[in-house]
Amino acid sequence: MRGVKRLSLVVVGLLLAGQAHAADPCADYIPQERPQNVGRDVVGQELDVLQDQGHMLFAVYADYPPYSWEEAGKAQGVDVEIAKLIAADLGIEARFNFVAAGENLEADLRNNIWVGPIVGGRISNVMMRIPYDSAFKCRVEQVVFTGQYASESIAIAYDKQSYPDEKPVPAYFRFDPVAVENDSISDFYLSSFAGGQLANHVQRFADMGLAMEALVGGQTKAAMGPLAQLEFGLNDSTAVHQPPLAGFAVSKWTLGVAVNFRYRPLSYAVDDAINYALQDGRIAKIYESFGLSFQPPDR
Repeated sequence: MRGVKRLSLVVVGLLLAGQAHAADPCADYIPQERPQNVGRDVVGQELDVLQDQGHMLFAVYADYPPYSWEEAGKAQGVDVEIAKLIAADLGIEARFNFVAAGENLEADLRNNIWVGPIVGGRISNVMMRIPYDSAFKCRVEQVVFTGQYASESIAIAYDKQSYPDEKPVPAYFRFDPVAVENDSISDFYLSSFAGGQLANHVQRFADMGLAMEALVGGQTKAAMGPLAQLEFGLNDSTAVHQPPLAGFAVSKWTLGVAVNFRYRPLSYAVDDAINYALQDGRIAKIYESFGLSFQPPDR
């Protein structure tokens, strides 16, 4: 299911490509029927209730380094540390709900923020690592999209010995193997590049961690995917760069959080906490602590 999660970025990319020049990104959207009222035990809790109980629950993607994963029962990753920072600003403890990716981003939000999973589990107060798009937010009125805390972008990692002089660009992969995460935006981009001329040299893996292991192990000459995931898997024999990517609808996107629309005071508090941490450099330091480049968000 992890490859499926990355399909949500394809949806965001299509929306960005189609709405980039629209004065009002929501102008052509017909509002949904308002969701029915449900009990507060189902939809979440008010900010003051969270502060009284002393903790709040963050949804983070499972097995998704360097962003979120568990090791020896301990939550790890960039998103985990940012969530802890948010909770600390509110004076409470951060707890974590490690979730599997759904069919698409809308399903993830429905399962984790405003309805809950069909079987078992529960909703969370805040969900991390949500791609922000002004057109997409019109389609999911049950969620407040806020707290933009970073950007992510596509890059190419490569074996330095294989490319001692010139760093590889997509055209090189007509002849050289390149690793990608299966069904990711990098997979779709390379598979369709130049009329499909690169398709035979695209090596697909279940996740970017395995793709980077293949690069480090000499099974492939390059890997393409989100910059942070590539940087996290580098070793002394590999490097990463970000060449121009012709025809890529969205090679960079902004990341934020999602909160149930009924709890706007919580969403404002979360956004304030993130804004303070951006201004004083704490979020940049979190990225640095994992050996990653921090890309500021568009806010």
